Amino acid sequence: MSMTPKEKALAQFGSHLRSLREGQGISIHELSARAGLEYSQVQKTEKGRVNLTLTTILALADGLNITPDVLLKY
Repeated sequence: MSMTPKEKALAQFGSHLRSLREGQGISIHELSARAGLEYSQVQKTEKGRVNLTLTTILALADGLNITPDVLLKY
């Protein structure tokens, strides 16, 4: 079964988020603490299971100490 365009975008964003986090050598727990988010929310985002809000994107970018545009270039 193929993914819808929305599902594909969420999966690609999640993969990009994981790559950025791992590139900084931090765990999901650390990123969630830095971003002020629940561990499960970050985990589900990396798996492409969450459609994010703008405030969550901003929090993740802040937690990674990057600008939101870097996070959105997936």
